[in-house]
Amino acid sequence: MTLADPTVTRVDVVALPTYYPRRVGRNARLGSHGTGGESRVAVISTDTRHTGWGLVEGPGGDVADVVGHPLSDLVDPAGGTRHERHLWLDIALHDLLGVVQDLPVHALLGGRGDRSVEVYDGAIYLDDLDPDDLDPDDLDPDDAPRGPQVVLENCRSDAAAGYTGFKLKIGRGHRWMDRAAGDARDVEITRRVREAWPDAKILVDANDGYDLDGFCRYLDAVADVGLYWVEEPFPDDPGDLAALRRHRDVVSPATRIAEGETAPDVEALLPVAERHDIDVLLMDVVSFGITRWRRLVPRLADAGVEASPHAWGRPLKTLYAAHMAAGLGGMPIVEGVPGRTDGVDASGYVFVDGHLTVPDRPGFGLPLPRP
Repeated sequence: MTLADPTVTRVDVVALPTYYPRRVGRNARLGSHGTGGESRVAVISTDTRHTGWGLVEGPGGDVADVVGHPLSDLVDPAGGTRHERHLWLDIALHDLLGVVQDLPVHALLGGRGDRSVEVYDGAIYLDDLDPDDLDPDDLDPDDAPRGPQVVLENCRSDAAAGYTGFKLKIGRGHRWMDRAAGDARDVEITRRVREAWPDAKILVDANDGYDLDGFCRYLDAVADVGLYWVEEPFPDDPGDLAALRRHRDVVSPATRIAEGETAPDVEALLPVAERHDIDVLLMDVVSFGITRWRRLVPRLADAGVEASPHAWGRPLKTLYAAHMAAGLGGMPIVEGVPGRTDGVDASGYVFVDGHLTVPDRPGFGLPLPRP
C-alpha cells in the first residue's frame, strides 16, 4: 500500500439491534420474518487508531489469524480481501481500507456507476396471510388472515418513505394456500399493485415456490403488468430457465429473469447467464461478498448480464449494495431493506424518490457505533 499501513490490534464482534418499520410476514417457503432481530458486526481496530467495521454472516473466523497483521496483508486495494479465510471480514476490511486511504468505498471500487442508485422496496411479503395479532411462535395460516388489502397498505407506507418500486413476494400456493387459490392470489395482488401504482417498477420473487409450467401460467396472467423482473421462480435448472426465457420472450419480453440468491455454485450459473437465460445475478452482498463481486462484475459486463446483490434482512446491506453499484457499475437497481440499526448514523445517505445517494465520506461513511 502506498499510504499508511496500520497493523490490526483487535477484532470485536458485537450485535446491534435492528428494526423494521413493521413485522414482516412469510415468503413462499419460510414463516414470519419478524421485526428485525440483531445484526452481527465486526469492528477492526489498528495501532494507528483507524477503525473499520461491517456486517458478518455465517460462522465467522479466527480473530487470532488477523490480529498482528498489517492491513496490506489482509486486503488489496485493487482486488479486495486477499485470502479466503478472511472473507468473513470482507465488509469491515473494505470499510477500514477506505478510512485509511480517506476514500469512500465506491471510489475504491472504481467509481464506475452513479452515486445516486435506484433502490426498490424489498419488504412486501405475504402479510395478507397473517392475522393482525400474529404471534411468531404460534403461526396458524387459518387464523383470521388480513387479506390482500394489507399488501397495498404496506406498499403505501413504504411509498411514503420514498420507495417508487416494489418487489412482491409470490408463491402462496407452494406451502400456505391451496395451489390454485394461492396462484390466483399471486395474480390478484400483482395486478392490484399495478393498478394502484401505474408508473412503479414492479418486481416479483417466488423464492422457488413454483414449477416451470405454473410460473409460465402466472406470467401469462400478468403479462400486461410490465414486470421489471421475476426472481427465483423455481429451483435452478438450466433447461427450465431456458424454457422460461423462451416463454418470457413471447409474452413479456422486457421482463428480466433474476437468479443466484441461493445458488451453491455460481460458476454453474454463468454459462446459463451467458446464454441470456438469466438476465440478472443476485448473490448476497455480505455472504458472497464485495471481493467476489469485484472479480465477477467484469465477466458479467462482457456477457451483457446485470448484477443486483441480494440485500434482504439487514438495512445495512442496502447501503453496502449502493456503494457497490456506484463503484463497480452494472447494477442499475438494488434491494432496499426498510429499517434502522441501533447506534448507526446513516445520515450521510440521502434517499429521495426511490434513489439512494451514497456519501463521499471515507469507507462506507458510517460512524463507528458506540455502546
